[in-house]
Amino acid sequence: MNKKIKVGVLRETKNPPDKRVPVTPPLAVNLIERFPNVELFIQPSDIRCFTDEEYKYLDQNMKEDLSDCDILLGVKEVNPATLIPGKTYMFFAHVAKKQPYNRGLLQEIIRKKIQLVDYEYLTDYNGARIVAFGRWAGIVGAYNGLRGRGIRMGEFQLKPAHQCHDMDEMYAGLKLIKLKKKKILVTGGGRVAMGAMETLRQLNLREVTPDEFLNLEFDEAVLCRLDPEHYVKHKGGMQFNLQHFFKHPEEYESTFKPYTKVTDIFIACHFWDPKSPKLILKEDYLEPGFKITVIADVSCDVNGPIASTVRPSTIADPFYGYNPVTGKDERPFISPKNITVMAIDNLPGELPRNASADFGSDLLDKVYPSLFGNDDAGIIERASITKNGKLTERYAYLQDYLDGKE
Repeated sequence: MNKKIKVGVLRETKNPPDKRVPVTPPLAVNLIERFPNVELFIQPSDIRCFTDEEYKYLDQNMKEDLSDCDILLGVKEVNPATLIPGKTYMFFAHVAKKQPYNRGLLQEIIRKKIQLVDYEYLTDYNGARIVAFGRWAGIVGAYNGLRGRGIRMGEFQLKPAHQCHDMDEMYAGLKLIKLKKKKILVTGGGRVAMGAMETLRQLNLREVTPDEFLNLEFDEAVLCRLDPEHYVKHKGGMQFNLQHFFKHPEEYESTFKPYTKVTDIFIACHFWDPKSPKLILKEDYLEPGFKITVIADVSCDVNGPIASTVRPSTIADPFYGYNPVTGKDERPFISPKNITVMAIDNLPGELPRNASADFGSDLLDKVYPSLFGNDDAGIIERASITKNGKLTERYAYLQDYLDGKE
């Protein structure tokens, strides 16, 4: 009889706490049914969005000490002091882009000879990500943008998303509001932008083309989504090609400024490369006719394409005011001349039950067959940053970062 693979679901240790979990109670049952070679253990937690009692009700094994587990599953970065040597860990590590604040984490992972599998790099043969929380960032980010507008104008009050039991309650409250004559703009065409559109469509808004959005006036609130071809152009006049833009973003310039003169609520969901053109510069906010009052920067690129995103905000304090004159942030809603900014960098954490169920389902279908069986498709291999006390070949470029040389 083959030895069972022992899998532990970690209690989150990062601060501020994240309530999400990679294996929900119902999915725990499905996991054991699908993979009889797996024995699952849940580390107790009073932080998680699913209570210990919900796992116990479904006869799941609760266990504080996971040191005899082979594979350990979390969501956010694991506290280095809690890492168990020689194990396989799977979580969002945030080290592969040389994030300086996590160098110590990577060094400890190497020292303890841990195999680190990073969710962000679980991809198919074509390099497309197969699990992500992006849709939920868009869903919550758009809701927060509307909530910020309601507070700013005193028009309506929406409950904070994290105080809603789940998405159904959040959307039920959203359907009670009525937007006045406003123009709402979404940038991006990926999971994040589609999530934002899901939320905004709860309001049954009229959706218009970029040309209509720029040039027509409406007696109702309208919604428009822009793909990159609508807000950048090639400097040499070459016809827009999305793949070329992704490969050579430095060859493009922004055409976004006209949208700043007609937009009321801007929900930024686009992917941004540091070599890409910036969309809103500091001086743009001071131009006559600048109209945007609320920016929900779901992408949250600090000091990136949108000058008013000077820092992240938090679930507890989601908004701040951007003073166009000083270029600095202030308390929200203290001046009508300031731009209301929402720039939460962990938005899916506001709807942890829904986001966890969606993410966990993708893991069950697309990742666990490779993790608990044969990795014939190379899914686990491509996402393994470290193994046996070394960086894997794919991530060897991190050596100088690991050594503290950059």
